[in-house]
Amino acid sequence: MPKMKTKSSAKKRFKVTGSGKLKRKHAFKSHILTKKAHKRKKNLTKATLVDKADVANIKQQLCI
Repeated sequence: MPKMKTKSSAKKRFKVTGSGKLKRKHAFKSHILTKKAHKRKKNLTKATLVDKADVANIKQQLCI
């Protein structure tokens, strides 16, 4: 059986931390920023962890 390929879209969007958790960026930070508060934009800049409901699906896409 051939090797499984990693999904390129997932490869670009998620990183695995040292402890094996998945890191992601926030959405809604690309355009229409004038109506968003400074505090909200600042918080959207920071990375966060993937929700546990989605972890299995993303790990499968990353072939982990």
